[in-house]
Amino acid sequence: MDETVAEYIRRTVLKIPRDEIKTILQKWGFLSETQLQTVNFHQIKENISQDVVQLCEENAADIKQAAVLDIIYNHIYPNKRVWSVYQMNKTGEEMEFFDLTDFKKKFKRRLRSALKNVTINFREYEDNAVWIRIAWGTPYTKPNQYKTSYVVYHSQTPYVFISASVLKSNLPLLCQALVVASSYHDIHEMELRSHSLNSLKDIVFKRYSQNFQTYYPRPLQERNVAPENADLRIIQENRSEKERIQRVNREVFGDGPQPKLEFAQYKLETMFKSDPKMDVLDKREPFRCLVKFSSPHLLEALKSLAPAGMADAPLSPLLTCIPQKARNYFKIREKKGLFPGSFVSP
Repeated sequence: MDETVAEYIRRTVLKIPRDEIKTILQKWGFLSETQLQTVNFHQIKENISQDVVQLCEENAADIKQAAVLDIIYNHIYPNKRVWSVYQMNKTGEEMEFFDLTDFKKKFKRRLRSALKNVTINFREYEDNAVWIRIAWGTPYTKPNQYKTSYVVYHSQTPYVFISASVLKSNLPLLCQALVVASSYHDIHEMELRSHSLNSLKDIVFKRYSQNFQTYYPRPLQERNVAPENADLRIIQENRSEKERIQRVNREVFGDGPQPKLEFAQYKLETMFKSDPKMDVLDKREPFRCLVKFSSPHLLEALKSLAPAGMADAPLSPLLTCIPQKARNYFKIREKKGLFPGSFVSP
């Protein structure tokens, strides 16, 4: 077995929590149960990794087998990476039967026609998700197995989840290969980014419920209250206001936990309003700005603003509509005739 393969397997084993090493190696299936029984999984991880490498030496493991182990690890721990959502677009509405063998062949051929030094590995899971691992090289260097791109493509859907390598120059090649292999016309980033792959899937596949406001807060009615009852009235109004905020928040965001979204961005375009007599604007042009949101848990952070007293309830639709904006991305882009990748609020 090549030394670089042995080192890569050793480092992959070291990344796995010790209690999970045996389970993941069993899912890998490269080592037999008899071989795994010879490993003491209660010793320190460094010794475990050395024992696993020794067994892989006996089985003559190659980089293909090492890559499969890495895919299994990333599938179990996808939150170790930052994922971005891309959406592909067809020119027509026809749906084609998805052939995984044909998809693999087209993807490899397209990518290797542009870059020879690249290793590509696939693994299909039960939820119709195809996991693709790409290790990139250069025209003069071998593929770097430590700087890989991961792609999760759900067949029969236009959505692709990409965790790109450090080499951003390879991203256009990757997108071209995806479009050709899946028989789509083009591909655009949706500007949704998160460590939580499952939360991004929940958003684009509409697997969580979020209500949208159709009401506005009512101002408190003024009443003549005797001085001795003023404190009681304040307490009652505070209690009623807290209950109203909780009710409004629940109606806007729903009862369940929010998908873990860490980044969202869209372009805001509105008309600047001013007194015509002031001559502030020579031309009547829209006011444009780029709005970016980032947080370890963006939607839960927005949900907590009103209860914490940091914003009025209900929140502005500009904040609560972020997931819906993502889902309606192409409809908005086509309607407004805007540059792909932007969310536009009228």
